[in-house]
Amino acid sequence: MKKKTVRLRKGRVAAVALIAAISICAVYSSCSDKIERDAKLANAGSQAVVTQPPTEPPTTQPPTEPPVVDKRIHIVATGDNLVQTAVYRNAQEHAGDGVSYNFKPMYENVRHIIEGADISIINQETLICNGEYEISGSNFNFNSPVELGQDMIDIGFDVFTIANNHVLDKGTGGLSATLDYWDEKALYNDIVVCGAYRNEADANNIRTMEVDGVTIAFLAYTEHMNGYRMPASSEMRVVLTSEEDVMEAQIREASEIADVVITAMHWGVEDTHTVSEDRKELAQKLVDWGCDVILGTHPHTAETMEYITRADGSRGFVYYSLGNFISAQTDNFNVVGEIADFTVVVDGETGEVTLEDVYAIPVINHYDDGKFSNMRLYPYNMYTSELADGHGLPYAPLGTAKSFNMGVIDRIIENNIPEEFRKLD
Repeated sequence: MKKKTVRLRKGRVAAVALIAAISICAVYSSCSDKIERDAKLANAGSQAVVTQPPTEPPTTQPPTEPPVVDKRIHIVATGDNLVQTAVYRNAQEHAGDGVSYNFKPMYENVRHIIEGADISIINQETLICNGEYEISGSNFNFNSPVELGQDMIDIGFDVFTIANNHVLDKGTGGLSATLDYWDEKALYNDIVVCGAYRNEADANNIRTMEVDGVTIAFLAYTEHMNGYRMPASSEMRVVLTSEEDVMEAQIREASEIADVVITAMHWGVEDTHTVSEDRKELAQKLVDWGCDVILGTHPHTAETMEYITRADGSRGFVYYSLGNFISAQTDNFNVVGEIADFTVVVDGETGEVTLEDVYAIPVINHYDDGKFSNMRLYPYNMYTSELADGHGLPYAPLGTAKSFNMGVIDRIIENNIPEEFRKLD
């Protein structure tokens, strides 16, 4: 307001000057031109005062692009869920009615690890034949209760790999019934099941899961099927590790349709911590073909792990054997397994896949006596010397006097999990 008022006063001064000029020029007619010029100037000055200066249009800032963010997916994976007779009898005791089964209490101590990941993977070692065959839990003859699969889903598992040496324990009928079981579970739960398929086309239909915009592909293969072969009359398909051309084609396709490729390999020699050269060579091929993480199972022992470098300098990772998850085995090296724990990072600009926070969490399968009473799992940081001293292992290893304590556990860890990958807290 103050600025506007000052400008109006200047206008009145100009008007007074104009009147004086007119009076003088009435006598001197030669002043007419001057009067006209002065009038125009005065009028122009008056108009300039009352007219607001033009305002410039506001400048518009170009829209800012959202920052590019890397995507991180936290994944955990377990070894063999080997539901032997003593395991499902424990589950029957937990159910309490003598008919049904409740497996959840045995896994309660590791549940937070499973639920805490974006994706949790389990190797389901035993068939679940949809209630169509007798429940059994001995070597070369596995069929688990129908409650098992749902209980594993309920404690947080998202991906089930079923390619292993026991897929034909109940013949093609048992495998078909198992596929029926998992097909029904997949209708009502967000899960992926891979490793055994209805036919060739089904086997080539790569299973994927999307989490936070990242697509992960899952493949699973087995070294053998305990000497059984799929009969020519059956269309069902289980890919063996000897079929390298098939594995290569599937892994390369998986790497085209997904950001990340995870491959479960049921391979190796049972009851040994030694990684054979042929497995190392095959692991290199898998990574070269496009696999980002290899999850090894079958030896029932914890084995080492390492990065594998491709020709272009990028890297994949292999856990050669995660050992057992749960089982009723009786050697000390069988009751210490691993939970793979890693984060997949997808670069927001390039899409390049790298791994961060790559670990193995030791997990101990505990039972109280030689009758496998009160069977349960413990992560290393929850296990104690008192528990170790009271473990129900009847002997270890193979026919020798019992030897099990925290020192034995620590030696297994030190010999098979490189220090940089140990997650003990």
